Amino acid sequence: MQRAYVHATGADFAASHGDQLLGALTRSLPFPVEPPQRAAWQFEIAHLQGIGAVLPDAHIFLEFAIPRMGRRADAVIVAGGLIFVLEYKVGERDFPRHAIEQVHGYALDLKNFHVTSHDKAIIPLLIASEAPPQQLGLGFWAEDRVHAPIRVNPGDVLPTIRRMIAVGDGSSFDARVWADGHYRPTPSIIEAAEALYRGHDVREISRSEAGAENLTLTAAAIGRVIDRMKTEGGKTICFVTGVPGAGKTLAGLNIACDRMAGDVGEDATFLSGNGPLVDVLREALKRDVRARRGRPAAGDGDARHLAERSPDKFVQNVHHFRDEYLLGSIPSEHVVVFDEAQRAWDRKQTADFMRKKRGQAGFDMSEPAFLLSVMDRHPAWCVVVCLIGDGQEINRGEAGVAEWVRALQGNLRHWQVHLPPHLLTDGGLDAGLRWHLQQRAAVPDPALHLAVSVRSFRAETVSHYVAAVLGDDAAAARAAQPVAQHFPLWRTRDLAKARAWLRAQRRATERAGLLASSNALRLKPEGIYVKADVDVCNWFLNPVEDVRSSNALEDAATEFAVQGLELDWTCVAWDLNLRRTASGWEAREFRGTRWTAIHGDGAALGRADYVRNAYRVLLTRARQGMVIFVPRGDAEDATRPPADYDAIDAWLAACGIPAL
Repeated sequence: MQRAYVHATGADFAASHGDQLLGALTRSLPFPVEPPQRAAWQFEIAHLQGIGAVLPDAHIFLEFAIPRMGRRADAVIVAGGLIFVLEYKVGERDFPRHAIEQVHGYALDLKNFHVTSHDKAIIPLLIASEAPPQQLGLGFWAEDRVHAPIRVNPGDVLPTIRRMIAVGDGSSFDARVWADGHYRPTPSIIEAAEALYRGHDVREISRSEAGAENLTLTAAAIGRVIDRMKTEGGKTICFVTGVPGAGKTLAGLNIACDRMAGDVGEDATFLSGNGPLVDVLREALKRDVRARRGRPAAGDGDARHLAERSPDKFVQNVHHFRDEYLLGSIPSEHVVVFDEAQRAWDRKQTADFMRKKRGQAGFDMSEPAFLLSVMDRHPAWCVVVCLIGDGQEINRGEAGVAEWVRALQGNLRHWQVHLPPHLLTDGGLDAGLRWHLQQRAAVPDPALHLAVSVRSFRAETVSHYVAAVLGDDAAAARAAQPVAQHFPLWRTRDLAKARAWLRAQRRATERAGLLASSNALRLKPEGIYVKADVDVCNWFLNPVEDVRSSNALEDAATEFAVQGLELDWTCVAWDLNLRRTASGWEAREFRGTRWTAIHGDGAALGRADYVRNAYRVLLTRARQGMVIFVPRGDAEDATRPPADYDAIDAWLAACGIPAL
C-alpha cells in the first residue's frame, strides 16, 4: 500500500511547483478528482509550502494512509522529534465534534497500530480554513503521548508546531524510515465492512503480515474454487474454520465483496443469522455512503463499490433469504457466504419456527438442508462458503457443523466438498460423519483454516483468559491473564465507578458500552434492565451525545445484540444466572419470583452451556479493556443474596482481576 501520495522535506516541498504537487496527488487517486477535492488540495499545498519554507528540515507527507479506518490523513508533518497529524476543513469556520474525533482517531491509530509510532509523541491538529485566530496554550498529553486535538486556523499552525517543538522532549528520527514502519491495524468488523465496501484490499486492513497472508491465502483458495465451478460447472460447499479472533467474518465479507458482480454472472451475498450484526453492518454502510454523498474519497480503492452496490444486497439476514425462496425460485446469487454457519438451526427448531411463524405446517428440513437445496436450484454452478466458529452457540436449536454434513448425505451427493484437514480429525463430528466427509471431500486444504489471530493487539489473549475464568482453575486463569498495560481489566462493586472508568478511557471515535446477560433479570434494582429494547444500530453507531448510543452508558446490550460485534471498552454486569458455588459454576434462570437451577437436558449442548457461552460472548467483546461489575446484593431481597455475589467477586479476584 502506498503510504503517502506525496512526501518531501520541508525545503523540497516549498521549492516544488504547486501544479507539480497537485499532479502527483491526482495521479495517485484511482478515480477522477472532483472539484471540491482539487480545491482542497490546492489550499493545502499552498499552506504547507509556507510551513516547509520556515521548517526546511521537517518532512511533509500528503494523504498519509490510516489503514484501520481505510482512510488517509490530509497531511503529516514530522519535525523536532514530533509527529503532527493535520486534518483540513477547507471553507469551515467551526470545529465540529465529528471532525475533532476524526483527527484524534488518526493520531490514536498511528500510536496503536503503526509500529514505528509506538514510542513517538503525536499531536493532532484540526484546521478550519475560515476560523478566526484561536487562543493557543499548552493542552493535555495522555499517558501514551498522544496529545488532545488542537483546534487552529491556518495562521495558527506554524506557531503551534514551533511551540510544541520548543517544549517537547522528542529525539529526532528519520521520517522516511518512520513512515515505512509496519502497519498492523485491527479494524472493528464495522470499519472492515466499510473499507472493503469502498474497494480496499483485505491486506490494507488486517493487522499482521502473517494475518494478511492467511486471509489472502484463504480468499485465493475460495477464488480458485469459484472460478473452476464457473468455468466447468458444478456445485461446491467450502468449510472455513479459524482460531479465535482469526477474522472469519472479515474473510467472509472479503469473499462476498470481491465476488459481488452480477454483470459477469457471479453475484454474491454475505448471509448471517445474527440479526443485530446484519442490521448494524447495513446501517453503517448506508450512513457511510450518505456521508460521502455517493462519492469516493481520497484513499478509496474503487469508485464502483459506492456507485453500484447496495448494502442490503451485500449483507442479508439468512432467515429472510430462506423465506424469499420458499416458493421455488432460483436465487440470483451464485456465491453465498454463511457467517457462523454452526449456528444454523436443526430440523426441529426450523420446523417449529416455520409452522408457528410462517404457516408452513409441512416443513420438515433443517436450515442447512433447505438452504443448500435452494442453491441446488441453479442449473449450472454455485458455491456455498460456511464460516465455522466454536463455542459461540447461545440459543436452542443451533446445530453445529454436523447438520451441514447430514444435509450433504441426502439428495446432495453430487456436491463437492472442500475443507481444512482438521475437520476430518477433530472437528467435533462423530465417526460416521467423518467417514462420509473423507469419502466426499477433495484434498483437504490448509488454506481453509485461519490459523493466525487478527484480533486487536490489546485483546489477542483475552479469549483464552475468559475460557480459564469460566473454568474451575484459578491458577490457570492467573497464568493466562492479559498484560495490564495492554488490556486493563478490573472488577468493581460500584456501577458508578465502572461508568466513570469507561468515560475516562474512551477517546475520539472509540466506543464504550454496558453489557449484561439476557437473563440477568436481578440487575434491574441496579438500573440495568435487560428486557428493555435496544436499537442496535443507534447503540453501535450513534455519537456520544445521543442518549441511545452505547457511549451514553444508559442501556445495556445482551449477548444477542453484541455477538459478532465489538466495543473498545466494556463493562460486563454479572448476575446470579451464572453463580459460583463450592463445586464450580452453576447456571440458573429467573422464573417468576425466584432463581431455578438449569440441569442437563441430554442434548449435545445443554441449556447450561448456553448460559456459560452467553458470558463467554459478553466477556470477549472488548478490544482495549474491560471492567466487570458485580452487585453487592441486598440481604432483604431473597433474589439477590449478598453472599452469592460475594462468591463471584471472590472468584474473579482469585483469577487475578484487581479491584478498581
